[in-house]
Amino acid sequence: MLQLILFFWLNIFHPFYVSVTEINHSQKTKTVQVSVRVFFDDFESALDKRYKTNINILKPKDRKQVDKLISDYIKSHLEIKANAKLLTLEYLGYQIEEDAAWCYFETEKVESIEKLDIQNSILFEQHDSQINMIHATIKGKRKSTKLENPESKVTFSY
Repeated sequence: MLQLILFFWLNIFHPFYVSVTEINHSQKTKTVQVSVRVFFDDFESALDKRYKTNINILKPKDRKQVDKLISDYIKSHLEIKANAKLLTLEYLGYQIEEDAAWCYFETEKVESIEKLDIQNSILFEQHDSQINMIHATIKGKRKSTKLENPESKVTFSY
């Protein structure tokens, strides 16, 4: 009985690791707007490990350096293709909301999108149980999925 209670307790209090990526094709600007939400403590750990430095996202000593590292990290872990063409992510900045960092990107103009190929391995090197949620809205149609480490690729057709 004690083992059953311990097993139940561990499952309830086991930490979870999740990011959320929102991808929207703007009908007005024809750009693809991308928002990535990650828990800032996990994100800081990943940046510290990758760049061998001590990053403070909440109160950065050098905001430009932090912006550069965030941009580089996300771009190296998130790839989006529209109609088989790799999109260039332009980093716009980040903001903190509660316990998470929202990182914002925008791409060049894309007239219409029939197919999205997404590769997302954000924080996979940090946690074996990392889950990356993806929501993509094209032509007003929203599609969603979750990628569980090590699965990092998904294709949406519109």
